[in-house]
Amino acid sequence: MMAFWWPIIVLAFAYAICRFLCSFPQMFHPLMSMPPTIPPRGRTQQSDRKVQCYEPATMKYLGYFPALTPAEVKERVAQARKAQKIWARSSFKQRRQFLRILLKYILKHQELICEVSSRDTGKTMVDASLGEIMTTCEKITWLLSEGEKWLKPEYRSSGRSMLHKISKVEFHPLGVIGAIVSWNYPFHNIFNPMLAAVFSGNGVVSEHASFSGCFYFRIIQAALAAVGAPEIWLSFAETGEALVSSVDKIIFVGSPGVGKMIMTKASETLIPVTLELGGKDAFIVCEDVDIPHVAQVAVRAALQSSGQNCAGAERFYVHRDICTSFVNQVAKIVKSISAGPPLAARYDMGDICLQEHSEKLQHLVDDAVDKGAEIVARGSFGHLGEGAVDQFFPPTVLINVNHTMTLMQEETFGPIMPIMKFSTDEEVVKLANDSRYGLGCSVFWGCQRRAKEIASQIHCGVAAVNDFASSYMCQSLPFGGVKDSGFGRFAGVEGLRACCLVKSVVEDRWWPYIKTKIPKTIQYPVAENGFEFQESLVEALYGLNIWDRLRALVNVLKIISEQNPVASSKRNA
Repeated sequence: MMAFWWPIIVLAFAYAICRFLCSFPQMFHPLMSMPPTIPPRGRTQQSDRKVQCYEPATMKYLGYFPALTPAEVKERVAQARKAQKIWARSSFKQRRQFLRILLKYILKHQELICEVSSRDTGKTMVDASLGEIMTTCEKITWLLSEGEKWLKPEYRSSGRSMLHKISKVEFHPLGVIGAIVSWNYPFHNIFNPMLAAVFSGNGVVSEHASFSGCFYFRIIQAALAAVGAPEIWLSFAETGEALVSSVDKIIFVGSPGVGKMIMTKASETLIPVTLELGGKDAFIVCEDVDIPHVAQVAVRAALQSSGQNCAGAERFYVHRDICTSFVNQVAKIVKSISAGPPLAARYDMGDICLQEHSEKLQHLVDDAVDKGAEIVARGSFGHLGEGAVDQFFPPTVLINVNHTMTLMQEETFGPIMPIMKFSTDEEVVKLANDSRYGLGCSVFWGCQRRAKEIASQIHCGVAAVNDFASSYMCQSLPFGGVKDSGFGRFAGVEGLRACCLVKSVVEDRWWPYIKTKIPKTIQYPVAENGFEFQESLVEALYGLNIWDRLRALVNVLKIISEQNPVASSKRNA
């Protein structure tokens, strides 16, 4: 009788779990009716240890999340550490189940996730889908497909002197990984470090800086609870110092200045650090490209660097033979772009997320114009509505720029396209490398070989040939920069294994039949011919000439045979 009821009980339990997972978005929906409270200009106000959050497009009140004290952060790290010890013993099957639950939820609720991100950062629904949904789904899919493969022990060669040994590299969880992430990609920046860390058996304490993070956190918690995973705790940015001092590794996404502060604090406990900092990516257009196509890509790359996105191109170098045609095509596209409320589908870009950042952008443009640059095109504003504030900045194209202008040196973080001419490959490589940043670059050329040659000479961590930002959609590849863009890597094999304690292991290949024994000649007390033996052994193993190696091997065997009778006679005496 029990054999009949058991499958029904299991199916009923599974159905109940699925119903629960499908219900929690409504339980925790953050987009409720909110009063149109506009905060004072400057830093966001806090009261009673609460972080007040506002929609950047209108500065309407979104809600708040708690600002934890350093003691509370350390307590939550301790709880995560306790849970991680259990999760570290989980199977890869269980970890893949967690990823599938997340992926199913994301696919079903794309619009809701994008709407929350749009309200919180000002990006359009399309940009939220491209930058938040697709990248996260690609990462989950890659981990499902290849994650276990790259975390299993990796066997290596043992070398000539250790042929009787097995050599391998094991990848163990580090413990608790701290993630301090930026607000510009609230969904992806929370999921990106969490996915790799949890799949590799770690606990995570993630510090977020956005209201939507509270909502995304609950999605993760529900999926983790369904598979018995450790909890992932979140805290406010003011407790970052306490977080760095409590965890086993820190992942930071933000500015170079704060990145240096993170490194200083991490040095006190000597924990590993991954830093993804600013960028000033070069977008290089050579003379034999499809101008209409590349112009479209260039404009999107510039808009990706606006205040709600980042990770875009900020310096545009165009071969002088086609520069006029290219600028005309870009100007035509930019003039057709309108900025407006991000949730309105008819607009191409939303608002600037950072308060007062539009003023900084205008200052950069004014500085460039004062030094000889010329504005050739600007986008327009749509109907912003009565509640709109000065958080919008139109896409702007400038020519006659040079590297003496602040616009070409500082990270803009805005929809500005400064276009500069070049004549030779050597010149454009020099220009592209003339930056304190080194995150990425894009090179467009009809001759792919020449494009690859240019890309290989640019000192950066990510390069795209005849495309823009495509490497980030290839989650098998690592992502990160050099110079002031940081170090360490997210994504790919390198990013996944960076969440691990990498342990080298050597064991006997034919135990217990063949074991490592110290030759009697070099046992204590060392024999008089001990060095002669060692010298011949090195020659026998690593000599460049086969005859020299054989001669040395004969000498090794001779010394061993001479030593053994001596040892035997001593024992008999």
